[in-house]
Amino acid sequence: MTSRAPAIGTSRRLLYTVTAVVLAFGAPLGLMIVRFARAGTVSVAAVRGELGRDASTYAYVTVSTIVVFAAFGHVLGRQADALVQLSRTDSLTGLANPLAFEEHLAQETARAARYGEPLSLLAVDLDGLKKINDAQGHHGGDLALQAVARALRGGARGSDVAARIGGDEFALLAPSTASAAAAALAERVRALVAAEGLDGLSVSVGVATTNGRDAAPAHLREAADAALYEAKRHGRNCVVTA
Repeated sequence: MTSRAPAIGTSRRLLYTVTAVVLAFGAPLGLMIVRFARAGTVSVAAVRGELGRDASTYAYVTVSTIVVFAAFGHVLGRQADALVQLSRTDSLTGLANPLAFEEHLAQETARAARYGEPLSLLAVDLDGLKKINDAQGHHGGDLALQAVARALRGGARGSDVAARIGGDEFALLAPSTASAAAAALAERVRALVAAEGLDGLSVSVGVATTNGRDAAPAHLREAADAALYEAKRHGRNCVVTA
């Protein structure tokens, strides 16, 4: 399972490196322009002659500049990717943050509507976080939140998106997952949380599924939240399907 917090699309590391390589060809081109500017004339034959007479110099300038520029672009791109990762990741749990989750939710509902595929959303709420904080301090509460995050990672599949969307609120987006499979996934997550063995730790889960044709982010979230509310009403530590 992956939280899928990094930005969707081409890695900036790759993009910056390729851009730097293209820009590196400006060095030999600039050298040629300077030489022809001094000569005061330019033609195709003159260009060929210039390259033939001083091929080693142009090869050295081209290769060395490409190496330097590509390395610099790679470093800048890696730093840019790291910043994007931080901007889309919850620092405590390592899951996707609300911004990243909303983007995935919009994309997956659009895809489900386009292809008529089912899409399920699990609204997961840590039961009694305040009691845990009161009894064990905020460090204990942080450990409980991290335990829920581990359960979400352990229970879900590679295509799912897990996120922390509030203080004690989590979500798991399950593409191409019908209602029965989503309910089984929710039970698996609930059991994994219980298996963490932390005193008083449990979760309530609300499950909502769209058949794809009527997929809309707001409707799916409302249905999952309503199911979660029913799970709380039923005594918590359980799963309710909308």
